[in-house]
Amino acid sequence: MKFEQRVLAQKLRGEGGSYGEILKKIKVSKSTLSLWLRDIKLTEKQKYRLYVTARQQNAYRLAKQNQNKKISIAKKIISQSIQESTNLLKNKLFLSGIMLYWAEGDKSEATELVKFSNSDPIMITLIMRWFREVCNVPEKKFRVGLHIHELLHKEHLKAYWSKITGIPAYQFHKIQIKKSSLKHRRNMLYNGTCSIRVSDKNLFRKIKGWKIGVQKKLKSL
Repeated sequence: MKFEQRVLAQKLRGEGGSYGEILKKIKVSKSTLSLWLRDIKLTEKQKYRLYVTARQQNAYRLAKQNQNKKISIAKKIISQSIQESTNLLKNKLFLSGIMLYWAEGDKSEATELVKFSNSDPIMITLIMRWFREVCNVPEKKFRVGLHIHELLHKEHLKAYWSKITGIPAYQFHKIQIKKSSLKHRRNMLYNGTCSIRVSDKNLFRKIKGWKIGVQKKLKSL
């Protein structure tokens, strides 16, 4: 049996098989396999193939480890936030903000971007208080995007929403202008849509946990 295994192992190695690939087919120790194959010479093409395969396997292993680490961190943050929500419900600003974000905030699991969009300056003012006082978002992390009609004055609206949000104009990074067939503004009170963005995956996960906690509480009422 050992002889047949040795012959097969040498044949597979001669074909360019890696130790890992051969050990999947032949159940012996790695030290035994190494002894059997020590005199087998590989071509340059076979060596290159094994080198590339090893690098791919290492890259996959590291990527998987990082993925598992991120999943573990996310689960921990969400779990802690669910527990936190019980005490935070006593805070009216927390409850107002989480309900507002639940309704209007971005919930995309793919991007995990904290984003809130609305054209109502009162809602924007409230969510900014929530971001600052409840979420403790650093001022430098805020980014603002505007969606406006071409009939509206871009610089005036940047100044307007900068005043509403308290975010300096240089942190406004994206302005989308929608074409219009109208000759003049119909709604003089409309000042476009303001999008507040915070690139913070852990905050996204915290908000998700808070929302789950609130949902559980509402179900128990």
